[in-house]
Amino acid sequence: MSGLAGGLVAAAAAVAGLALAAPASARAPDDVFVMAKEIDDIITLDPAEVFEFSGAEYSANVYERLVYFDVDNVQELKGGAARSWTVSDDGRTYTFHIREGQTFHSGNPVTAFDAAYSLRRVVLLNKSPAFILAQFGFTPENVRERIRAVDDSTLTIETDRAYAPSFFLACLTSGVGSVVDSKLVQAHDKGGDMGHGWLRTRSAGSGPFKLRMWKPNELIILDGFADYWRGPPAMTRVVIRHIAEPGTQRLLIETGDIDVARNLGPDQVAGIGGNPGLRVRYARKGALYYLGLNQNNPYLRRPEVKQALRYLVDYDGIAKTILRGSAVVHQSFLPQGFLGAIDDRPYRLDADKAKRLLEEAGLGAGFAVTMDTRNTRPALDVAQSIQATFALADIRLEILPAGGKQVLTKYRARNHDIYFGRWGPDYQDPHTNASAFASNPDNSMGAEFKTLAWRNGWEAPDLTAMTAAAVFERDPDRRATLYAEIQRRHQQDSPFVIMFQEVELVVERARLSGLVLGPSFDSNFYRAVVKN
Repeated sequence: MSGLAGGLVAAAAAVAGLALAAPASARAPDDVFVMAKEIDDIITLDPAEVFEFSGAEYSANVYERLVYFDVDNVQELKGGAARSWTVSDDGRTYTFHIREGQTFHSGNPVTAFDAAYSLRRVVLLNKSPAFILAQFGFTPENVRERIRAVDDSTLTIETDRAYAPSFFLACLTSGVGSVVDSKLVQAHDKGGDMGHGWLRTRSAGSGPFKLRMWKPNELIILDGFADYWRGPPAMTRVVIRHIAEPGTQRLLIETGDIDVARNLGPDQVAGIGGNPGLRVRYARKGALYYLGLNQNNPYLRRPEVKQALRYLVDYDGIAKTILRGSAVVHQSFLPQGFLGAIDDRPYRLDADKAKRLLEEAGLGAGFAVTMDTRNTRPALDVAQSIQATFALADIRLEILPAGGKQVLTKYRARNHDIYFGRWGPDYQDPHTNASAFASNPDNSMGAEFKTLAWRNGWEAPDLTAMTAAAVFERDPDRRATLYAEIQRRHQQDSPFVIMFQEVELVVERARLSGLVLGPSFDSNFYRAVVKN
């Protein structure tokens, strides 16, 4: 480890202990970018498996994807590892031309063979995000035939049907479109795992930064990649510290020990007002806060109970106080900014109406239920507010707080009653959220596509069919109408209480510029960061 890296790790350890003692200043050099952020949700660093907010942001800065969207105009697609592409007349075959002169962090050249290997690997490993590619008909049996390199610079991909090209390309802007160094990864294959065991804690990318160190629930250190094809990043190093306590983040940003605080609450942001050395930025995101009601629970599967719970959330009160400035009330599964998004707000806090619905369900005396949530703010504050308003209808809610990894693991196994969490789109097309919230082709434990509807045990054959059909509608207006109809049905019948759309509050030092805060959780980029 270099002297600088050793100093940064020591500084990071001091930061972690700030809540207990005041350390000496640990201000970073001008070419080192230090950020405080909750990163305890990271489970893996393998882009074929990453499916969490923090992991996806990490991946977007370490790996180059075939295609990108413009953060200011998500409908405009740009070339990443692929400089250009064409679509066949029948709409099924895509030909990508790989950009010349790119190299991986290892020094190996980036080729179409690497791109083909990377996409096949996603399908063959079949981890959480694999459905993004599998929905185009790719299977372990056919993926080698349908995704192939013609030569070093030419990649062809054949889908099973003629989808709207914007839909397919949008999927490639997600993490599954990341190109990995096939030679390096294959060199670490163990038992046919395609290097998965090795890559879960390491990197093999060609993006502007390369992984130097990851300590789970503590920190990530990235080094700038001097040979990145767009040019080297201004920062030679990025340090991301897991600091869960907003008060600690505020102290660190005020003293100059970090450059950016990513998880300050409204109270902390209000408290730094007027500080000329700091700047507050507001970035509207596609992430949604929602409750997932497990339909395996005999109480929560009753239609009247699902409706009653929608009337037992103080939407406006939470938005104006706990989430002040960091979210807006939103009650449908497509965030504003997406094709087909609606503004309908059919629910408000109405305990009397909720009680009548519970009486219709034969539960006038209420019932007891648990809710899993992350043990951080503002999640706990929102959970406590919901606990209080549920009690207005005699619903006895027990909150079960835990770390991000624990909560997600339990949720994905369908072992929850109610899950309170946050969901972000995987790509910039309405199907990403429609397929998650409104589609469940197979509700069995061995299902291939384990969507959010699946996680909550909800069988929805009509909406599943409507969602599947909407991806083939090429007329944008007609497609928007279809998604609006799906959302309105979903608001009435689903086991989801969708409450808020996120607005990310970021506090940065005034001398910092260039941090890109895009509309998605994986479109936040560090490459252009400079300290003036």
